[in-house]
Amino acid sequence: MSQPAAPDHANPPHNSSSAASVPSQVFRQVVEQAALAISITDADARILYANPTFERVTGYSQAEVTGHNESILSYRVTPKIVYETLWAQLKRQRPWNGMLVNRRRDGSRYLADLTISPVVDENGNTTHYLGMHRDVTEVHRLERQVQNHKALIESVVDAAQVAIVLLDEDERVLLDNHAYKKLIGELGQEPAATLMAALRAQIGPGFDTLRANRRGLSNRELLIEQPGRAPRWFACSISWFEEQDVSADAFYEPARRHYLLLTIQDISELKRQQEAIRINGLHALMAEQERIQGLREALAGAVYQLEGPLNLLAAAVKLLDRRKEADGDAALAAALDDAVRQGREALDTLRASIPDDAGEQAQSVDLNTVLRDLLKLATPRLLAAGIVVDWQPAALLPPIAGRPTQLCTLFKQLIDNAVEALTEARGGPRELRVATLAAADHVEVVVEDSGPGVPEEWRFKVFQPFFTTKGADQHHLGMGLAIAQEVVARHGGTLDVDPAHRAGCRMRVQLPIGGARP
Repeated sequence: MSQPAAPDHANPPHNSSSAASVPSQVFRQVVEQAALAISITDADARILYANPTFERVTGYSQAEVTGHNESILSYRVTPKIVYETLWAQLKRQRPWNGMLVNRRRDGSRYLADLTISPVVDENGNTTHYLGMHRDVTEVHRLERQVQNHKALIESVVDAAQVAIVLLDEDERVLLDNHAYKKLIGELGQEPAATLMAALRAQIGPGFDTLRANRRGLSNRELLIEQPGRAPRWFACSISWFEEQDVSADAFYEPARRHYLLLTIQDISELKRQQEAIRINGLHALMAEQERIQGLREALAGAVYQLEGPLNLLAAAVKLLDRRKEADGDAALAAALDDAVRQGREALDTLRASIPDDAGEQAQSVDLNTVLRDLLKLATPRLLAAGIVVDWQPAALLPPIAGRPTQLCTLFKQLIDNAVEALTEARGGPRELRVATLAAADHVEVVVEDSGPGVPEEWRFKVFQPFFTTKGADQHHLGMGLAIAQEVVARHGGTLDVDPAHRAGCRMRVQLPIGGARP
């Protein structure tokens, strides 16, 4: 068996003193004990030497491979172009590194990460080749397994009907799927930023607590309003996970990165179906409320109309009591007094017959939903009157604590008043604008029409009971705005006519976010 080539050339003429001081035997021991499979061939690629690791990797002993060409390890699945490239590089006396599929002595295959270096003598001739390789089959299997899993996950994520997006700690988008990209086109902006802002507005300070504790959220419903577009509903879930830093710096000092996985499911169609059911229920509720309100107004009007004559009778009785001139007057006074007493009893009976507002518990109310439902309910009437509606909801409107039925009655009165004003208007555009605005401590609703407006001298009178400009022949008792004012007062808010608005009437309602009074 030939000696390895490396020791023969361990001491070239110009080697440093440190290299010259290393005994030749050390070079042999290094090669013998190396963890790499090392082989040395002659210029024709016939094996002259193979170390013990070569035997462990290939299954061939040194005696079995000595004198044989390195091609003893070749396997047919390695493309011919790889060998051609290998030899072209070696003929230029340059090292080659690459992957070969080799065959062991028992016929099994393995993937070899091979490096071949030409050994050149002092005359510039290639005398030997030094081959070093290691079995990277398992590494290759793990890499392909990771790639396959990654491709599978990406395929599943992209095929998912829900939008999925990965955010870093600064909530910047790192990865997303096709459904999320489609959402970008539909919303016209970065959906993740919009939805995260909506979650913060909905949850409040508790969101930062959830984030600090890495606690997730599941199916949190959010309404995103877009001017000029149909509202969109999304069910959002958040989960947090961490990734181990794979950089060299983190080998001994592990570092972690935190990520947020946001899943977004469009539930707009489901909400539209629920909305249709809710609109039907609201229609029935408003019809019942109108019936009760009509009864209340009729009875209140009757009480109001009867109180005047009774007050006159009472005054006449007092006048007769002071005169007491004759027995006849006394008898008349007694009769009138009896009539006044019976009239008062009748009025008390009428007052007792006036239906009270049904008891209703305060709850979280989204005014955007209330107003949108009322506008949908009024759609047939608006279309019949040729009224153009400009609906401008705030994109992120905080809910208020209120009584839903009373709030529906409040805004229905305002919308009905605007529609009536526009219907009676002579010429000009018929436009109704409804908008919501969010402030720090309250929510404002604006109901504005392009009708004749409210004269300055009527600005406060319109809220008085039984004040009306339409006359009794139109069956208006003038209780609508008085009832609206009462509902606003119960909720601790304000209702007024904007004096600065001249092109029609603008009613402003401000309701505190805190809630309604008991």
